[in-house]
Amino acid sequence: MKLQGYVVETAQVTCSQRDEMYSLMQAHYNNAYRDVFEADLAEKPWVILLMDDRLRVKGFSTQMLLEVNCAGEQVTALFSGDTIVHRSWWGRNPLSRVWGRFALSLIDCFPPGSLYWFLISKGYKTYRFLPLFFHVFFPHLERPLPSREAAILAAFARRKFPESFDEEAGVVRAAADQCCLRSGVADITSARRRDPHVAFFERKNPGHQQGDELCCLAPLARENFTTAAYRVMDLPRPLESGIASLRRREPAEQR
Repeated sequence: MKLQGYVVETAQVTCSQRDEMYSLMQAHYNNAYRDVFEADLAEKPWVILLMDDRLRVKGFSTQMLLEVNCAGEQVTALFSGDTIVHRSWWGRNPLSRVWGRFALSLIDCFPPGSLYWFLISKGYKTYRFLPLFFHVFFPHLERPLPSREAAILAAFARRKFPESFDEEAGVVRAAADQCCLRSGVADITSARRRDPHVAFFERKNPGHQQGDELCCLAPLARENFTTAAYRVMDLPRPLESGIASLRRREPAEQR
């Protein structure tokens, strides 16, 4: 048995699929309330569904576009909302491939340099996706956040979370009864801390166990996807080096 992944319009999600999605939330999150789950789903135009051979939902990720004007510049972000995969399928599911292909499909719809992925991360596993998939992303353990990207990241965070975004810390603060990952889902062990990206995530988001979410940003451009990302997506890699192309587009003061 293996999972198949599909991007579907939210309006096409059936009542039984909604029930299965919510059951996944309850199994992996504390304080997973049905009304909050339904509100997240209602505002997202698309859902990535991961389904087994019996067409049961074993994972999902909700998706939407956000637009902001930052210093006179119109920018857009693909934003991923509720995301979970049943623990039986960790490490062997098509979510990364389906999401990556979906993100690539949006690139030609926007001017170069104006499309991003805006991600909020409750757990290290989500953050760990960034160095796997992207040459350039923020926050990064070795690369300071340029002023332009800092302003864009803050603009998206204020747009989506006006009451709970802590700009100084770069996190969305969780309310007392907000959902958070259950024990055993994304615990950071001493062995995990040996991964510098995991250790960095923990330093940047020390309240992750209480549901605080680290705000992250990555340019969505073909050249910014890593070789590993194209391998995961089962697509040929562009000939041009990603980081070289991106740096040619950066203003000199941001290099």
